[in-house]
Amino acid sequence: MDDPLAGVLSLTGVGAAAAQARSSVDALLRHPAMRRDAGRVAGLSAVRGAQASATLDGGDPDAVDDPVLQGALRVTAAVPEQAQVWGRSPRQALARLHMLAARDLVSDPDQLGRPRASVDAARLDQLLRLATAPTAAPGVVVAALVHGELLALRVFGVADGVVARAAERVVLVALGVDTKAVSVPEAGHLALERAYEPLAQAYAGGAPDGVGAWIRQCADAYALGAEVGLTLAEHVRTAVSEAG
Repeated sequence: MDDPLAGVLSLTGVGAAAAQARSSVDALLRHPAMRRDAGRVAGLSAVRGAQASATLDGGDPDAVDDPVLQGALRVTAAVPEQAQVWGRSPRQALARLHMLAARDLVSDPDQLGRPRASVDAARLDQLLRLATAPTAAPGVVVAALVHGELLALRVFGVADGVVARAAERVVLVALGVDTKAVSVPEAGHLALERAYEPLAQAYAGGAPDGVGAWIRQCADAYALGAEVGLTLAEHVRTAVSEAG
């Protein structure tokens, strides 16, 4: 069977960017704090990621009662659980992420977890098939494609950015890139915010150059997110050492 993502791997710079991102995350996973305190690092990562994702969606990362932030906090906390669901039912995982992200943003609870009526259903179905099909493409590339497609589709019409970034994090965990959910890809995207929307739009246009540029952007964000994770891991290691 042909690999549907083979063409993506041939795009300029994609392979090298993906390898660099994976190397950065691997370095994080080798940090001494991962041996006993990975859970604490993951907790800090979830909060930092939620703050960054909320900021990208126009929320206030410092306002505890901000509904966008609250939704982002709920979805990042749910990533490990949904990563276990993703492989067998990505549609169920996606619906759950939206229910968590948009709970305080919609007036009609029936909207939660339900794609909007005008969504391109065929493209969404194709995405969910490709995202869980066997492929030689690195998990980094699959995560970037899931993120870009969900932004382009605007599946739910509310909290789509937060959901897209949460799904990206789910894929990174589910496909074994960040097995402990300790990197902070959302912080990487925020650091590269100036190019985030333009490249997302370029991706949505479907031209190979736009798709390649978006994947490279995401890979750069994952590398930066791993650096943030290293800072958090070092913070935890220091705190544990001082407490002991």
